[in-house]
Amino acid sequence: MDLQQRINAFVELGKFLKQFSVEPFEKNSAVLHNDLFFDGFKHQLKLAHEHNAWFTKENLIYSIDGWSKSLTERNINQWIENYSFKEIKPNKVAIIMAGNIPLVGFHDFLSVLISGHDVVVKQSSNDKQLLPFLGKYLETVEPEFKGKITFTTGKLEKFDAVIATGSDNTARYFEYYFRYKPSIIRKNRNSLAVLSGNETEAELEGLSEDIFRYYGLGCRNVSKLLVPKDYDFEQFFKAMYKWHPIIHQNKYANNYDYNKAVYLMSEFAMLENGFLMIKEDSSYASPIATMFYEYYEDAAALKEKLAADSDKIQCVVSSGLFDTEIPFGQTQNPQLWDYADNVDTLAFLLKIS
Repeated sequence: MDLQQRINAFVELGKFLKQFSVEPFEKNSAVLHNDLFFDGFKHQLKLAHEHNAWFTKENLIYSIDGWSKSLTERNINQWIENYSFKEIKPNKVAIIMAGNIPLVGFHDFLSVLISGHDVVVKQSSNDKQLLPFLGKYLETVEPEFKGKITFTTGKLEKFDAVIATGSDNTARYFEYYFRYKPSIIRKNRNSLAVLSGNETEAELEGLSEDIFRYYGLGCRNVSKLLVPKDYDFEQFFKAMYKWHPIIHQNKYANNYDYNKAVYLMSEFAMLENGFLMIKEDSSYASPIATMFYEYYEDAAALKEKLAADSDKIQCVVSSGLFDTEIPFGQTQNPQLWDYADNVDTLAFLLKIS
């Protein structure tokens, strides 16, 4: 199977996913193998939500819409144009996936297969319904994928390299266990926003998407604000209000009530609006329904601090303050060439060939 065959298969997968990017789902007769897979994928979406209450239909559709837009021939070619795929020797690459947001490990899955390797996937129990089904779709579109895609619930065996995502604690285990294999080991990271106080209403509303999408469970969700001294949070809270229905999600509400009780009993100073608490804290990782904030006085010193903490940070959202900043509202819409932890997954995979 050559590179173009692999590209074509993922482009067809993008067309298949596009049918599920908005409600109501509409079957497109031009999509390959729809009679076999359309109704089945609808059922898998239902199962994904039933198995994991964080995976609401809205968030499942949001994730699928993003991948349907990424998996076009133009996007894939733009992504891979600067890499050399000559003389690829297929290896078996194991992927240990997280399960915090829907299809969170799909980029690694795509990268392994587009590079010409075989993949063996160990999924999180929180996100195990969708990807095996999409793997079957790929095998039907391009039969030469058969035998190259494996899912396992047991011990990983007979693999040549590994990509593993987990917490800081599990990363230490991964680093030891996979010490003799080429590997990418990902740890905890968080995203933050640097505000100047001059943000527009539209920018702050965009920030609300960065904060609340997927209930804040992703590493690309903003979990901390860096604000200038005497920052007025009134406009911030006003822009967050569009997300107030989130408190009606039971799991989110339980986290809100629990963390609020902890803060009150501990007599921590905080501000809250009925569905979000903000608390001054030096940490980057905040609990669900809580946003940490910290004041800064000097932009240059702040840049030095963030550079020193770069191994803890996934994204920085701001407007005109940083060279690698992400615009407000765009953290959950990465391009194919936006690699997690800034580690070039495709370069790693082509190097082990």
